[in-house]
Amino acid sequence: MDGSVAIVGAGIGGLTLALSLHARGVPVTVFERAEELREVGAAVALSANGLRPMDELGLLGELEAVATQPTELIHRGWRTHDRVTAFPVGLDGSYRRRFGAPYLGIHRAEFQRILSGACPPGMIRLNSDVVSADSDGTLTLASGETVTASVVVGADGVHSRLRGLVDPAATPVYTGTSGFRGIVPVSSLPTLPDPGAIQFWMGPDAHLLHYAIGPDGGEVNFLAVLEGPDAWAAGPGPASAAPGTLAEAFSGWAPAVREMVEAVPQSAHWPLYTLPPLTRWSAGRVVLLGDAAHTMLPHHGQGANQSIEDAVVLADLLAESDDHASALALYERIRRSRTRQVQRSSLVTSDLLHLPDGPEAVARDEKLGGLDPWLAWIHGLDARAQTRPATVTG
Repeated sequence: MDGSVAIVGAGIGGLTLALSLHARGVPVTVFERAEELREVGAAVALSANGLRPMDELGLLGELEAVATQPTELIHRGWRTHDRVTAFPVGLDGSYRRRFGAPYLGIHRAEFQRILSGACPPGMIRLNSDVVSADSDGTLTLASGETVTASVVVGADGVHSRLRGLVDPAATPVYTGTSGFRGIVPVSSLPTLPDPGAIQFWMGPDAHLLHYAIGPDGGEVNFLAVLEGPDAWAAGPGPASAAPGTLAEAFSGWAPAVREMVEAVPQSAHWPLYTLPPLTRWSAGRVVLLGDAAHTMLPHHGQGANQSIEDAVVLADLLAESDDHASALALYERIRRSRTRQVQRSSLVTSDLLHLPDGPEAVARDEKLGGLDPWLAWIHGLDARAQTRPATVTG
C-alpha cells in the first residue's frame, strides 16, 4: 500500500492492526485520546482464533508468561456445584493441538502493555483526541491539528465517533442487562470447585462467568451479569448501583457463587450493548474495526478476539493493494457475515443463560452437551486464511 494509515483508538484491535501493518511495511500512526494507556475492565479471555495472530506477531510467548491456561470449560446450574457440561480446553494440550494456539485468561492491562511495548517509538500518539474525521482521510484533533492519511481506521469502541461518518443512523442498543466485575484471590474462594477452569453458573435472571488469570492462576476474574435496569439513564459508561445489589441478585445461589461476589467490594456496573448491523463499514477512506463496527455481548468471550480477526484481515488487504476502496470493500465482505453470526449467537446465549428452572432450562442443558461444534466454528477459524484466496486489484 502507498501512503499511511491512521488508527483512532489504542485498544486491542487498534494496536493489533498497527503491529500487523508495521510488520508488512505500511506506515501507521495510532491516535489515542488518553494521556496514558490504561485498559478499562478487569481481564480478557483469548481463544485460539485471537492468539494465532499473536503468534504470527511473535507475542504469544510473552502473553503465555503472564496468563493462565484454563483447564476446562464448565457450565453449572445455579443452586449447586454440580456440573452440567465440561470440555477440556487447556492443560491436557488437546485444545492447542486442535486449534493451533492455546486458550488464555489475561489481565487486559497486561495484554495492552505487551501490544504497546511491541510498537516502535512514535507509533502511538497519546493525548491525541480525534474530534472529527472526513471521508477524504483528514482527521481533526482537539488541539486543532489536522492529519491526513490514505486510510483512517475507527477502532474507537462501542461509542465510536467515527461511526457517525460511516453510518450516521447506527446507534448501540442497551440490552436490558448490566455487568459487575471483580478480581478475587483464589485463596479467598475455599469452596470454589475447579478454580482453574472457565466456568458459567446459569440461573434465573443472572449468570456468573469466571476464569483464572495471572502467571500462576492465583486470581479469578469474574463477570456477573444481571437483568436490568430496564433502561440505562446513567450515561454511556459504568455507574454505581445500590449497595448490596450484586449480593442480593445471587442470594440463594450455590455457595461458591455467593462467596465470589461477596469477596470484594461491589464494583460499578456496566451497561451491556449490542449494535444492529451497519449499512456499511466504510465511507471514502474511513473504515471501522472491532466494537465500532460490531459491538457484541461478552457471553462468548469474543469481543477482543473478533477485533483481532478484523485487524489481521484488514492489515493483509491494505498491505496487498494500493486500491484502498477495493480493499475496504473486500474487508467488509469477509468480516460482515462472521461478526454477525457471533453477535447473534451472543444475543441468544444471553437469554439461555438466564432461564429459570423448568423445561426450557432442561432443554438448554441437553444442548450444551453438544458444545463441541460451537467451539470449532468460533475458535477454529483462521481469519488470515480468508484473505489468501482473495485478490485485490490495484
